[in-house]
Amino acid sequence: MKNKAYSQKVAIINNRIEPFIKMGAAKIDSNLFWRWGDDNLFPIALSMMSRKSTTHRRIINDKADYISGKGFTYDNTNPILKQFVECANGYGETLRKILNKVAFDKSLFGNAFIEVVTDEANSFIAMFHQDASKCRVSKDQKQIILHHDWANFTAKTAKKLPIFPEFKKNANGTLRSIIHYKDYEPMFENYGVPPYIAGMNVSAIAYKTDKWNISRLDNSFQLSGVMLLDASVDSDEEATQVVKTAEKKFAGKPGQVMFMMKDSSEGDNSKFIPITASNEADWSKLHDQATTDIIVAHSWFRSLSGLDYGTGFNSERIIYEYEVALNTVILAEQEEIMEPIKEAIQSIIKQDCSTLEIINRPPAKSKPLYMKVWEARKADGLEYDLEDPLQQLFVAQITKYAMKNID
Repeated sequence: MKNKAYSQKVAIINNRIEPFIKMGAAKIDSNLFWRWGDDNLFPIALSMMSRKSTTHRRIINDKADYISGKGFTYDNTNPILKQFVECANGYGETLRKILNKVAFDKSLFGNAFIEVVTDEANSFIAMFHQDASKCRVSKDQKQIILHHDWANFTAKTAKKLPIFPEFKKNANGTLRSIIHYKDYEPMFENYGVPPYIAGMNVSAIAYKTDKWNISRLDNSFQLSGVMLLDASVDSDEEATQVVKTAEKKFAGKPGQVMFMMKDSSEGDNSKFIPITASNEADWSKLHDQATTDIIVAHSWFRSLSGLDYGTGFNSERIIYEYEVALNTVILAEQEEIMEPIKEAIQSIIKQDCSTLEIINRPPAKSKPLYMKVWEARKADGLEYDLEDPLQQLFVAQITKYAMKNID
């Protein structure tokens, strides 16, 4: 029979909706390691999310930079300690570079790993950062299993290292161990949980609102809608061919378009029915709220991630929020990371690490460090006394950010 209405033939054009995180692996059970997430690929999901949400990624980057500081102060008369700080492994990486990678992993995954290498005579020490996404905790919780591809895990290609302070002798005669950092979370014994765990959904919202704007730009801000094609066809195959021809001609030019076939006996009544939306403001507010929630989830501050520059650069607020972040987040994270590093140095090469400290400096300064106190008070319109010995000190001498006191 001819002239059937083939309205069931539908094609969606420019449908750019994609899942925020697409993991589909089945639940994995193994007697070798504790899985990290039901599918053992939770770190991959966290990595994907950090590469899709701009605010989320910026905060992780900034936290890692602030926690790793600007370098180290230490006893310059100790050549062994000096050499280790300047070259911590055979790759020529500085201790600060390793610390930055560890701080990044800890901010992203809530877990981080450092491999410690020495020999039986304890004649040297080297430290290597290990990618946290490649590491899993063994069932006995005494070893860390490293594998390059956990989606295709085989025991033969895995590497095992005992958790510090235990060491394992390698075939080349070196002794190796691994430090495992993990953020505490109730009910999670084997792996830490990232601090932003409660903000994962809002990170997805921020990503999707960005994708919505990109989709509008890709579609040249043209309307989405339904295209009714008035045509008489004899078969399903012919109807499919008509839809494919329309798709080939119009794909990528309008917004999202649904093509539908219909049959009319009163001439050609093909038409485009636009679908309008007046919710731009709602989407903008949703994105702004998601950004705020991400910052809260990270226990971080807007000005330290460049989110308030639109209202002007306020150095005083940046310095103030940095002070709060320093005393609530940064110093605690630094102490947690440095404690096992110092312990390894002291126990292996017997070097005093009491002078090894991270240098912290604010991202902005309201007064140059070379100004004297009386000059700074004068610049602020405050009373000053040229005869006061305390006001003869340099600003650098009264701030914790100075590398050393000026004599």
